[in-house]
Amino acid sequence: MRAPIELKVDYKKLNSFFADYTKNISKGGTFIKTKKPLPLGTRFLFKLTVPQRNEPFELLGEVVWATSDGEEPGMGIRFVYTQDTQRTEFEGVVEDLMASSLGADLAQKLLNKTPK
Repeated sequence: MRAPIELKVDYKKLNSFFADYTKNISKGGTFIKTKKPLPLGTRFLFKLTVPQRNEPFELLGEVVWATSDGEEPGMGIRFVYTQDTQRTEFEGVVEDLMASSLGADLAQKLLNKTPK
């Protein structure tokens, strides 16, 4: 049996995480800069460590594209949610974190959401 692959991404500042979230993660995936991308189709445990949160977010990821040329070598990751509730829970926690850090109005603008 092969050992599971685990990738960990540390965010030192919430602003960086929020920028990635609104640009990439909310669409169901993200980009990881690396000169050694994993093979396409590789699945792994993806951990996002964020300031102000004790536990990292843990999501299953799959490599859907990779490039080793150009200025930004790396790989595109698609999150694989085991259940719809997992995606909803992840998005809800992030939105709450954004609202408490940035204020509800700014968070809603960044997320393109109307107030509840």
